[in-house]
Amino acid sequence: MAFFAGLVDAVAGGGGLIQVPALFAAYPNVPPATLLATNKVAAVGGTFNAARKFLRHVSLPWEIVLPAIVAGFVGSLLGANAVSNFPAEPLRKALPFVLLFLLLYTWFQPSLGEAHAPKILGRFQQLKGVVLGLTIGFYDGFFGPGTGSFLLFGFVRFFGFDFLHASAATKLVNVATNLAAILMLASLGQINWPLGFAMMVANIAGSQFGSRLAIKHGSAFVRKAFLAIVSALILKSAWNAYFIN
Repeated sequence: MAFFAGLVDAVAGGGGLIQVPALFAAYPNVPPATLLATNKVAAVGGTFNAARKFLRHVSLPWEIVLPAIVAGFVGSLLGANAVSNFPAEPLRKALPFVLLFLLLYTWFQPSLGEAHAPKILGRFQQLKGVVLGLTIGFYDGFFGPGTGSFLLFGFVRFFGFDFLHASAATKLVNVATNLAAILMLASLGQINWPLGFAMMVANIAGSQFGSRLAIKHGSAFVRKAFLAIVSALILKSAWNAYFIN
């Protein structure tokens, strides 16, 4: 499952949709916090590998991406720290509807993410990068499902990236948010390191395959994968929020 999670995540995000349920099914008696932390360890290797591979083929406007990476790291630390102080239930209930909005907006904007035309760089664009990274980073540290999809949509919608360049930028920010969450959770001793590293190897192998698919077939392919993955995430998050006690 870690291999397939790496493949899916490299294309359009959403690997947690595969990897997290597999962990819960395989280790039903292990505390959920430990499994979620172990998932982060497995995912960060594949995400970093996919980012490295994308950067060999695409050029990114670092004036936007770097502030988003730093802000994502900080936001994820804050989110992981806030988990014990605030309930995640409202987010769990709202997630299917937010994802549905992303799906419908992308579906009815067929030209969205088709061409790579980053908006004129300036302080306002840098500020938007910080806001995107901080917001989604906090969400990833606090809750997590759909983080890659939210980042991908954000880079396409707010910065004029095509889906291929947005996927590359998403991987970089996601590496930062995963690392921050790992640092926070490791300090609490909630990670199964041997299992996490074993799954990381499989996740990296999957990300190799997935990133090759995305680079070979381009933005149109990533857009279709994004729509399919978000659709699956809507169903899964709705089931978890409203049908599982």
